[in-house]
Amino acid sequence: MTARSSLTVVLAAGEGTRMRSSMPKVLHPVAGQSLLAHVLAAAPKGADAALAVVIGPDHKPVADEVKRARPDAVTFIQHERLGTGHAVLAARDAIARGADDLLVVFGDTPLISAATFARLRAPLKNGAALTVLGFRAADPTGYGRLLVEGDRLAAIREEADATPAERAIKLSNAGVMAFDGRRALEIIDKIGNATSKGEYYLTDAVAVVRELGLEAVVIETSEDEVRGINTKAQLAEAEQVMQARLRQAALDAGVTMIAPETVYLAADTTFGSDVTIEPFVVIGPGVSIGDGAVIHSFSHIVQSSIGKKALVGPYARLRPGTSLGEGVKIGNFVETKAATLEAGAKVNHLSYVGDAHVGAKANIGAGAITCNYDGIGKHKTEIGSGAFVGSNSSLVAPVKIGSGAYIGSGSVITRDVPDDALAVERGQQTNREGGAKRYREMKTQDKTSKGG
Repeated sequence: MTARSSLTVVLAAGEGTRMRSSMPKVLHPVAGQSLLAHVLAAAPKGADAALAVVIGPDHKPVADEVKRARPDAVTFIQHERLGTGHAVLAARDAIARGADDLLVVFGDTPLISAATFARLRAPLKNGAALTVLGFRAADPTGYGRLLVEGDRLAAIREEADATPAERAIKLSNAGVMAFDGRRALEIIDKIGNATSKGEYYLTDAVAVVRELGLEAVVIETSEDEVRGINTKAQLAEAEQVMQARLRQAALDAGVTMIAPETVYLAADTTFGSDVTIEPFVVIGPGVSIGDGAVIHSFSHIVQSSIGKKALVGPYARLRPGTSLGEGVKIGNFVETKAATLEAGAKVNHLSYVGDAHVGAKANIGAGAITCNYDGIGKHKTEIGSGAFVGSNSSLVAPVKIGSGAYIGSGSVITRDVPDDALAVERGQQTNREGGAKRYREMKTQDKTSKGG
């Protein structure tokens, strides 16, 4: 299909009131990406592929998401909501440029694939004026039915207008269409608004095509692929389908998952070879996992890079900006944020490392933390290679711990420590002989005198 130019028009102007949310519907996430971003990622790309997104007025967050996800896309505003046919014509200027193929898709169908877009375009190359995407619904209630005559599409019949025999048909309209770009405006402009709501419905394009003596055809896909999202329940269903896809793709790529149904992945997660993910792991957007890394149970990872043979968890939390070198160990109940840990560094348990650079083979003991926030701004901690930070130490940023330096347990470090230096900062221990016994006797006497 590379020889043909295309324009994809994504309809994303809906408010999504049934989502019960102040967030525009198409910005709700599935597998760490907005519904709209999934659709934009599947749309054709390349020098001959244009992309237009129709949004509602005052939907700047949607426009921003379009710019982030597909910088090559152009946005158009639908100022009045007068049906799907009217929405497509909001992008009239783009359509008028005359791409060979015009694709129309909704911004709330995150499971649609690039392969399906290619299949939609194939009949246009062979002379069809319109391709409609259909699916066999397990329960077609509420969907328009696709009425076919031989291998041609005769009509799309809305359920309210369907006969009992037509309602028994399970071949349903997915709403996604592809037009011959040379005839697209002619066809869409002929759609009328003689409906109960006075709106222009894109489904009427089938009748227009037939009136013009042109050919309309149907291609089919799975019901899962064309799930539209109108409620939070449907959003959760789409998440389940997407997670199943992502898990299967990871398994096919050689990732070991002991209980894959308990692992949650993001659409952009990448894996090296021989990666192992234990049960109950959540991986958010922007994560790459290197060869031989192991993610232990109950870990949560977002916007982080995990190096080869690194070990993470269990119960670890890697926040945005974490970068782990080869062989790094992040252990139980450790949290990192905006932190780079070089090869072989270890943070074994109960520690927080934020806004920090940790050198190779440094060792951070249990309960040690970097104090990176002073109530106003964030500051950086630098820990040199081979340094040892004792348990329950606090490193008050900005501060530098030199290579090979040793920080005594329980220290509060507020000044730089030179290479190979030993730093201990804590009050002198005092032992009072018999003091505990005298304390208990005093407390017991007080309790007795009060009638306790």
